[in-house]
Formats: sequence, structure tokens, C-alpha cells
Amino acid sequence: MKKVLIITYYWPPAGGPGVQRWLKFVKYLPEFSVNPIVYIPENPHYPLKDYSLVDEVPENVEFLKLPINEPYRWAGMFSKKGTIQMSKGIISKQKQSWLERMLLWVRGNLFIPDARKAWVKPSVSYLKEYLKNNTIDVIITTGPPHSMHLIGLDLKKQLPVKWIADFRDPWTTIAYHKSLKLSKRSQQKHKDLEKQVLNTADCILVTSPRTKTEFKELTNQPIEVITNGFDIEKMPKQPVDSTFTIAHIGSFLSERNPEILWQVLLELITENQAFKTHFKLNLVGAVSEEVLNSISQYQLENYISIKGYVSHKEALKYQLSAQLLLLVEIDSPHTRAIIPGKLFEYLAAKRPVLAIGPEGSDVAPIIKTTEAGHYFNYSEKDALKKILLNYFNTYLKGESLEVRSKHVEQYSRRALSKTLAKVIEVVS
Repeated sequence: MKKVLIITYYWPPAGGPGVQRWLKFVKYLPEFSVNPIVYIPENPHYPLKDYSLVDEVPENVEFLKLPINEPYRWAGMFSKKGTIQMSKGIISKQKQSWLERMLLWVRGNLFIPDARKAWVKPSVSYLKEYLKNNTIDVIITTGPPHSMHLIGLDLKKQLPVKWIADFRDPWTTIAYHKSLKLSKRSQQKHKDLEKQVLNTADCILVTSPRTKTEFKELTNQPIEVITNGFDIEKMPKQPVDSTFTIAHIGSFLSERNPEILWQVLLELITENQAFKTHFKLNLVGAVSEEVLNSISQYQLENYISIKGYVSHKEALKYQLSAQLLLLVEIDSPHTRAIIPGKLFEYLAAKRPVLAIGPEGSDVAPIIKTTEAGHYFNYSEKDALKKILLNYFNTYLKGESLEVRSKHVEQYSRRALSKTLAKVIEVVS
């Protein structure tokens, strides 16, 4: 049985999609002759917590822990709201206070690659001793935070270990990177560290084909695509809403503001009395002030229900009960490589998906090949309105909007864990 050491910052009770990727791998890898050992911080600062995920941690997993010193704790003394929003990845595009601008500058230029950098050196010292006394076939680091990869980088330089670097999100091309007020020197340091990791790891894992293409310009090391997925065992039974409900699950960031959707909804409410009577939009997760202001500008407040952050278990219920599921990505070339983790749970929910994002996105072919719904660019307002009206008319007839998605089994957490086990076998 192969033994792997997984170095991760996010672990239950941390909430959000990032923690679920490796929680599920740890759950299923033993079925494929891989024994995971998990290294995590002893006292982390998680912006979101979901205690329901603690119940999914396998009982027999071995954990290694070390305390971490995090600047978000003292930063909260100056601006609690700004610090919480920043740690969630929500950076306001509206007028920022001098304190918010300062915190962003400090975060971007003094904490490279991120605010958990202080954990790198003590972690390397601790894990060096562990690795000298214990047999490990492969080390796996997962980021963000990308400082986890620096732990792997230093261990690789100092010990004869095999190392896989897992990128759940890109590094220097991630959407919020340009909002960190980076100096030219800081930008270059990020790029240098990224290149070191990509060229030192024995194998790179990415979650989308386009990220693989981007990284191939920076390294000749093997790169494998293993997407996020869904856990069919955790899909509860849930009746569908009687109203024409559209649900968006996850963070609604400032730049993730689909004005074409707000325009379409306002037009349908104005033109169609039945739509006005039956329509409701559930926003489940953190919502930025910019999005809320935009909703207000289009006079949609009475049709929106903001649920805030809920547990993963509750989020699944909203997915299963909605008539339609909304997926929105920032309209930027940098986000074409992003495949949100919720997409795969959307597929498992078998509710039609309405996705809005940049042209050339890796999301579009998945929706097309699985026949799970429709993908729209930000310029396709008329097409979006037509499809939305078609779905509504089907709903009015009392017909089910359930979709029979095809080829989705490959995205199950068990199938993805089997693929990962094969990668581990090759690297080791």
C-alpha cells in the first residue's frame, strides 16, 4: 500500500469547496491501495466553517499538526469586516478606505505568496524529522494557499522525496491577483516562485485543461488534469420547489456580476405577469456589495432571497430543490481555466444549468457533452432570455425540468480518486 503525505491548509471544519477536494480524496484513496497521512495547521484561521464536514473525515486517518501564526488575526483588530472579506477572496471594487487599501498592499507585497508564508519554515523543519523516521512514497501539496507548495519545494530540495503539487486554482493568473496592488518586484517574485514549483515538482495536478495548457508554457514536468467532482453518496432526497426558483450556490464576487442576467430578469418580470408571480432567485453563499447594489439598481430585491453561507449539506438541498441552477464566472480571459467545483454537484443534482462566463471557458464543453444545460457568453443576452423563457413555459405546463445528464460518472469522487491513485503509482 502506497503511503502519501498530504500537506494542506484547508481541512474540516473549514467550509467552502476548496476543503472538499482533498477530504474526498482521503476518503476514497484507501480503496485504491493508497494510505493518506494529512498534515494541517493546529490553530488555523478559517473565514468559513462547516462543521457538517467534520462528520465525513474517516476515523482511521493519521494527522500531523503544527501551530500556525496568521496575520489575519491581528489584521482583524484594524478592520474586521475588510479582513474577513479579504480572507474569503471578496475584494471590493467600489471606493476603498485608506485602511482597506493599506491592508491589500500589505497582503500583496509583504506576504508572498500569501498570508500563511510564516508556516513554511517551521513546517519544513517538523516534516524533515518526520520523513527521516517514516517511509513516505509521495508528498502532495495543495494550494491555494500556494505557500503549501513552498513547503513541498523546500522538502524536495533537502530530501530524496517524490512530490506532487496540486493546483486547485492558478497562481499568478488567479482572478484576484491583480487586485492585490502588487509592485513590479512583488509580481516578479510571485512568478519566480511559481516557476520554481512547477519545475521542481515531479508531477503537477490541475483542475482544468486550460490551466494545463498555461503551465506547459512554464515547465516540462508531467501535468495531469483531475477535476473536482461530486460525491453521489452525499446527495439527499429533496422535493423540487413549487415556485420557479433559480439558485446560485457559492460566493458571488464583485466581478462575478452578470448584468445581462439582471437585465433579462427585469424584462421578463415587466413583460410577463406569470413570470413575475412565480419567479424567485436564491443566492446561497457570500454576496459582494457590488452585486447587491446591481440587484437593487435593476429593482429585483423583492424576487431575491439571500441565504448567506450555509453548510454543504444545506447547500445540496438548495441545489436539488431549485428549478434551475445558476453558475456565473468573471468575464475575463484569466477565468477561462476556472471550473467551479459546484458545477459537478450541479450535474449530480440533475437540474438544468444556466452558466454565464467568458468565451472559450473550460466549463462550456462540460455542459455541452453532459447535456446538462446551456452556457452563455456575456454578449448573448437574447439567447439567455430565450432559453430562460423556454424553461419557464415548460414549468408552467407542469412538466419536469429534470435533465438526464450524460457521461457524469467520470466526475464522481470515487472515480477521480482512482485516477489520482494511478498518478501516485507512476510518480512513486
